[in-house]
Amino acid sequence: MMSGEHPNDCPDAEQTLKGLANAIRKRLASDASKCDFIGIHSGGAWVARRLYEDFQKSLSPERMGGLGFLSSAYHRDDYGHNAQRRGLSAIAKGATDLPFDITGAHVILVDDVLYTGRTIRAALNELFDYGRPASVELAVLIDRGGRELPVHADYVGASIKLGPREAIVLAQDHESRFTLSITGA
Repeated sequence: MMSGEHPNDCPDAEQTLKGLANAIRKRLASDASKCDFIGIHSGGAWVARRLYEDFQKSLSPERMGGLGFLSSAYHRDDYGHNAQRRGLSAIAKGATDLPFDITGAHVILVDDVLYTGRTIRAALNELFDYGRPASVELAVLIDRGGRELPVHADYVGASIKLGPREAIVLAQDHESRFTLSITGA
């Protein structure tokens, strides 16, 4: 896991993704369970897709579960009073799409950046609207600290310390390569 000590340290997104994949790969090597990947829209969906495609190349088909996507928008605690500031609307950034039964499944929930924990809480509420998984593990590309809820990631690509007015943003180019940038001051 990489660690940024200064606010201007921005990890290389592709290397960070490889580190995250390696951490998950170690877990998958020690457990024979089929695993579903579910990405939280939008950055987490991008990361989940890339991880899933990577694991399809290295895991046997009976070990690969499904790939799904989750919107946390309707379960956010800031949906009503803070929706305009956060850029949320009644039509979420992406719709939930779980083309498999999650009841009894082993799920790796994927997001791009873990900050307060509120998005993860909302995503878990949405996930449990669709069934009761046997287990849920959290994988994040970046953990930026600043938790407001008791949420932690099981797999982290990199940790970075940012100021309260800063954000780290994941971007994806037309070839699905990732870049990270720090905004704010």
